[in-house]
Amino acid sequence: MDINGKGDSVDELKGLRITNLDDDDDENIAVDEDDNGEDEDDDDEEEQESVILGFIEKPEHSWSLLRQQFPSKAGGVPAWLDPDNLPTGMTCVCDACGEPLQFLLQVYAPLVEKDSTFHRTLFVFMCLSMKCLLRDQHEQWKRHPDKQSRSVKVFRCQLPRANSFYSSKPPEGNATDKPLTPGAPLCNWCGTWKGDKFCSSCKVARYCSQKHQVMHWRAGHKLECQQLSLSPQSSDSNACHGGVAQIKAPKVASKSLWPEYEMKNEHESEYDTEMSGDEEHTDNSLIPRNKVDDTMKSLMDTFEGDGDKKSWASFQERIGKAPEQVLRYCRSAGSKPLWPILGGRPSKADIPICGYCGGHLCFEFQILPQLLYYFGVKNDAESLDWATIAVYTCEASCEGVGYKQEFAWVQLGTAINCPS
Repeated sequence: MDINGKGDSVDELKGLRITNLDDDDDENIAVDEDDNGEDEDDDDEEEQESVILGFIEKPEHSWSLLRQQFPSKAGGVPAWLDPDNLPTGMTCVCDACGEPLQFLLQVYAPLVEKDSTFHRTLFVFMCLSMKCLLRDQHEQWKRHPDKQSRSVKVFRCQLPRANSFYSSKPPEGNATDKPLTPGAPLCNWCGTWKGDKFCSSCKVARYCSQKHQVMHWRAGHKLECQQLSLSPQSSDSNACHGGVAQIKAPKVASKSLWPEYEMKNEHESEYDTEMSGDEEHTDNSLIPRNKVDDTMKSLMDTFEGDGDKKSWASFQERIGKAPEQVLRYCRSAGSKPLWPILGGRPSKADIPICGYCGGHLCFEFQILPQLLYYFGVKNDAESLDWATIAVYTCEASCEGVGYKQEFAWVQLGTAINCPS
């Protein structure tokens, strides 16, 4: 089932299929405890996969990123698919430092195999601390611990066409589209997680955590609090307006969120010719082509081994066809990430099974470090950085209410890729 009117980007993702593995393939993906990395022989096979590239650009209209438009986006706040049954508790914070995680990006990736995945979105969050990311990268080498300690978390949400949040009709693709329900109130500081805590004074401002309440208080809510407590506005104003408040993007007090972008999709095959890469797409780049090339080349100097240099050269050659890409999507049987370097790649045994249905996880997409340049992240030792983040999801996209946590594998530089 297609959502007519959503544009080519959704149609492309809706056209992706999950191919059922036959008996022979099932034997091939059996866990091998002695496997130290993905087979290099599979690299040529991955070259043949149909990959969809994600590019980001400033949205022409703010309403295009609201949840009723089913967007793919990066930065800002998430456009939650299920606006009521949001992740809560410890799933919302970094397991290393306890800080609430920040929204990185979301990918609208419906699957046509069953009605329950008519709408389907994957959300990626991460801690802002590079120290936590380093710890996360080491923790993932502990094969399937009872309690994971992660600073990068992925959530999957899916809905059937007939649901209580959206019309079964395709969106008009303009400002007239409205959700059926207002959704749960969100944190006034981060605009990301459910605001299930009230300001004890005004009883109006909501927060996802005590930390964000303190940060909001210090940033100016202390002065606003008395006015809010005397105002007739209530904490249930969203519900009273029948969802009208949800038509506009939420106001967020935090100044540390990453800038918000809309994500557009294009098939990698469109960049196979030099003409398409050089003439059609360069003008839309937010980063000068020569700056991207210089940065990619400078990273080569950080690799000591010839194997990593060769792997990086191959990676750069393929990425260089469209250097502005920030995401590579390919959810098909046997698909694999395009690894920048040899070290730090997971073996089949390193990828856990689904924590909900016990089935296999499959690779779905990877996030490239170019995204950090769009976000204005500084290039220093303390700033966030990665070689790639590969996201694995339940192969069956198992059903359930709300959000299910999936698995992300972080590949960093060669000096920190081996488990301690």
